[in-house]
This record gives sequence, C-alpha cells and structure tokens, in this order.
Amino acid sequence: MNAQNLSSPDTIALFQDYVIPNYGRYGINLVRGEGSSIWDAEGNRYLDLFPGWGCNLLGHCPPKVVQAVQKQVATLVHVPNSWHFESQGQWAKLLSERSFGGQAFFCNSGAEANEAAIKLARLHHGPERYKIITFEGGFHGRTLATTTATAQPKYHAGLGPLMAGFNYAPYGDLQATKDLIDEETCALLIEPIQGEGGVRIPADGFLQGLRELADQHDLLLMFDEVQTGCGRTGDWFGYQRFGVTPDVMTLAKAISGGIAAGAMLTTAEIAPSLRPGMHASTFGGNPLAAAAGIAMIETIEEEGLLENVQTLAALFENRFSELRSECQWIKEIRVAGMMVGIELDVDGGNVVQQCLEQNLLVNCTQGNVIRMLPAMNLTEQQANEGVDILSGVLRRLEV
Repeated sequence: MNAQNLSSPDTIALFQDYVIPNYGRYGINLVRGEGSSIWDAEGNRYLDLFPGWGCNLLGHCPPKVVQAVQKQVATLVHVPNSWHFESQGQWAKLLSERSFGGQAFFCNSGAEANEAAIKLARLHHGPERYKIITFEGGFHGRTLATTTATAQPKYHAGLGPLMAGFNYAPYGDLQATKDLIDEETCALLIEPIQGEGGVRIPADGFLQGLRELADQHDLLLMFDEVQTGCGRTGDWFGYQRFGVTPDVMTLAKAISGGIAAGAMLTTAEIAPSLRPGMHASTFGGNPLAAAAGIAMIETIEEEGLLENVQTLAALFENRFSELRSECQWIKEIRVAGMMVGIELDVDGGNVVQQCLEQNLLVNCTQGNVIRMLPAMNLTEQQANEGVDILSGVLRRLEV
C-alpha cells in the first residue's frame, strides 16, 4: 500500500494503533513538499516557515540534494567507518575549509554530535577534569547526557538521577560563569544563538568573554551550532557572526539538506583526544549523508544563498518592527538571519493554531515566542505572504 493514498484521518488512526505517542502531532498527513511549500493528503498547500524543525534549510526536496542521493543510492548505501570512501573525506574538507579548519567526526543528529563533544572534552583533559558549564535556556539534545547539559528543568522531570558533571550559568552572565569554574572544569558548552530558548542573541562581549575565560583556565570552548550552522545566520557558521572562534563546534539539522546527519568539528591539535575505540557512530557520515552534505554546500554557493539570507533577514526585521509598533503585546523582535523570534506578552500556542488554519506553518517555543526558521532560498514574495498571515493573526489577538 502507498501510504500517500491514505487520508489524514486514516493515517492518524494508523499512528494511534502502532506509533508510540511521545510527540504532540498536528492532525494532518503531509505527503509532498517542494521548496517552502508542503501539501497534505487532501491537496491543501501550506507555506512552511518552519520546515523540518530547522533541518530543511534549503526547503523541501532541494533538487541538487535529491539528485545526489538518487545517484548515491545506486552505488553505495552504507559502508562501515572501518573503511575509507571519498565522499566522507570530501565533505569533511568542505566543512573544514568554511570554518576554522581541523577535522570532523560524523554522526546522525545534534544530540550525537554534542555527546561526541562531551566525550572529547573529558578525554582531552583527563579524568580529573570532567565538569562542563552550560547555560540556562540552552538546548543540547535528548540523550541522558545532552538532556543533563540542557539547563532547563522541564526536560529533567522524571529522569533523575541525572549525569554528574554539569553546572549551569545564567545566560549572558560572565561573572557567574567565572564563579563556576574550578580545577575540575574542562569545557564551556553554549549555543552562539539560543534556538529552542527563544532565538536569544547574546549581548555584545559575552561570547568574547567566554573565549577569554576558556583561554585563561585552559578550557575547551564548545559551540553548539546545530541550529545556527550551515548558513542559517547569513554566515557559514554562527560563530563567524560574532568573531569568536570555538575549539569545538557541533552541527546537525541542516547539514545535509534534510537527510539525517550530524558532525563535530575540532582542531587538528585536539582531535586525537577522541582516540580509536572511545567513540563511534555506525551510520555516521554514511555515503547518502555525505552526498547530500556536499550537495547542500554546493547549492548554497552556486545560488548565492548566504546573500539571500541577508536580504530576507532585513525584510523580516523591518516588517515585524513595524508590526510591533501596532501591537503592544509584542515584547521584542529578534532576527538573526533565518532565525526569527517574536516574543509576546501572551501565550503563543493559539497563534500557531490560527496560522495553521490559514495554511501557514510556524512554531511556538518557551510558551510565548513565535519562532520561524525559514528556508534560506525563500523568495521575497513567500516571505511577505507569511508575514501578512502572521501579522493578521497577531493584530487580532485578544489580550
């Protein structure tokens, strides 16, 4: 049976019988996507300004990625990482050349990439230095270690005892961070821009101050760029926006244009600490992910999409700033490339639902921040279409 032949109600019934209900799901069966548009089983088209939860930075089914995967699947689908194959090496080279140099470890997700970073930090400094400082409001994944690294109590409920060795500092507070550093601390782990935390952009000097603390105390400065990486901010990587270079960077989500993949990058001097036998990922850097990852980078460069991000970011900034002057319940507008956060004085869940009813897909995080992670090849016409719908919803809010 072709699953796309099922109606939305029939597909929902299938899930109710056979899929663990650990996600809150919308009552829609999505069957096809192209760019920033996606269609359900009943033929309704939606404008998707949150495609793939941030994974589809080139929109749905980007042609060059699709073609690369179709070609690759006919030659090699999977080989173990005990062998060499060209595309993984070429992919690592492309990422290295566009970042701070060094070497890559490949995996399948952001949580896996952050697990690798956590292991690397502990191995690099030895067993006497195992503590890592993370920051309130951050998000680093759903494994037990990365859940513990996530300094948000709501994700810890029912999972104790949590993994030892993580200390939490208030986001933006250098002095509090310094006060947590002791002889057992090995690293600082932070998102250069918090995503799930509400598109929170650090104050001037904060990331620079963390770099100084890391240098003073011989700590690894590790940037979780799972959401900010691969061009989303208008630079190849978020750290480049701030002029602060980390020792370790983790990537996932958009790294392969929607294909499951993740990576950890570090310098050639630090990389040997993740020695053979200490960490692995069976499917990490597999031929399909590597082919897609290469195609992702080529598409961004060939189509000038970093420049398009700058244009679209200005559009969102201007239009939502104008809207804020009309709506006193909009507290703040935060735009960093294709990361858009609209913080409200009221709950945002109803905003998402009203947008869905008008065939616009957006997200709400932290209860009151409307979040958009649009594709970097979104057109200005599509951007204005989405802003028009969302603006209408926000203007009509009952507060």
